Amino acid sequence: MAQLWYKVGWRDKVVSCEEISCQGCHTHKDCTYGLVSCTADHGVSKCSACGSFPCDKIDAVLEKSRLYEKHCREVCTPEEYESLRRSFFEKEINLRK
Repeated sequence: MAQLWYKVGWRDKVVSCEEISCQGCHTHKDCTYGLVSCTADHGVSKCSACGSFPCDKIDAVLEKSRLYEKHCREVCTPEEYESLRRSFFEKEINLRK
């Protein structure tokens, strides 16, 4: 997966799997989208626990993912895309956990 992230341009080098792993937004890790600081500001441990969920910030994250998904379909093989879909493009499912 880390090699695919490099291939599609999400990293400038192949990084560890731990760096790209996402199990949903929690306060114990950093977040590219700024959702971890948002959960801290709202006093919740994850996005789906917030009374404002889903919000404009979540909508923006999901829209950005849809744009990434389009790019990945263009540059990846069907097998590579399927791996990305399962691990990355199920973000909405992870956010609702």
